[in-house]
Amino acid sequence: MKLISYIRHQKEQAGLLIADQVYPLSFPGWDDAGIMDDLLNNWESCRPELEKKEAAILSGTPGNNNPVPVSAVQLIAPVPRPVSCRDGYAFRQHVATARRNRGVAMIPEFDQYPVFYFTNHRSIQGPGMVQCMPDHFEKLDFELEVAIVICKKGRNIKASEADAFIGGLMIMNDVSARTLQLEEMLLNLGPAKGKDFSTVIGPWLVTPDELASYETDPKPGHTGKNWNLEMKCFVNETPVSRGNLGDMDWTFAELIERASYGTDLYPGDVIGSGTVGTGCFLELNGTGKLQDPEYKAQWLQPGDRVRMEVEGLGILENTFERDASGYSILALKKKQPGK
Repeated sequence: MKLISYIRHQKEQAGLLIADQVYPLSFPGWDDAGIMDDLLNNWESCRPELEKKEAAILSGTPGNNNPVPVSAVQLIAPVPRPVSCRDGYAFRQHVATARRNRGVAMIPEFDQYPVFYFTNHRSIQGPGMVQCMPDHFEKLDFELEVAIVICKKGRNIKASEADAFIGGLMIMNDVSARTLQLEEMLLNLGPAKGKDFSTVIGPWLVTPDELASYETDPKPGHTGKNWNLEMKCFVNETPVSRGNLGDMDWTFAELIERASYGTDLYPGDVIGSGTVGTGCFLELNGTGKLQDPEYKAQWLQPGDRVRMEVEGLGILENTFERDASGYSILALKKKQPGK
């Protein structure tokens, strides 16, 4: 199933997307058409009803479905208000290449345990315009990823059982302001201001059953489902990145196991995969410079359009625009004494 969140007649709703038609979701006991929060918080009771609704629509059974074309609604992030948002570091290719480009060896701890950071779950956005401050455009970067959403509460979840906690998958663009990110991480803390202004997810949430034909084995020594999904990114229609979700070394199940250790996961928690190999300008620029000292680094510019395509998960498009204020926190840095 493909599930969306959208605005129609100035009202947020959750919907089921079938063949470019949106079917508003409502369930017994709900006063009106629900939102994604309602669905995720009642996943186990609503899921059978969702399956019945989808089957009836596909069979042509008459009903009070009242669909509208997806073109007639405003798509927002499928999970507009995540309870939290973690982002993993699951692709060895990305980590190894980025470290090689910086002239440092691959860190052996990568292969011992998965890691993640918390980003700002209140800065989640969906398709459309992303407004950035001037400092964000100091090396503004895309990051091509996939994310999952948790659909039931759990704690100390074992990787062998964790796939049952995945409500669906969606494309993620972990937007990054590299100058801000790199300067603050000199102090071994972060990322913070380089990340907290925008994370984009969408265009819809795809349930795992919809992706059964793409399932593949995890890497040797790992546990959990993986999916053979081709991933692409274009900037202003120019292809810049290509990878595959099946190249994840650490699985989402293993990320869930790590994230839930000693703490509760809740319906609506979002967990990103981390960047696929070649999936950001930081990596691409480093490789380009290594191969050619005259290579000209590229970063996102005001007005740029980013389109991410992931097989089975759709197309996520955003335009990055500059805030007109001119306000800069980079300009507020204190000078060292005597300088």
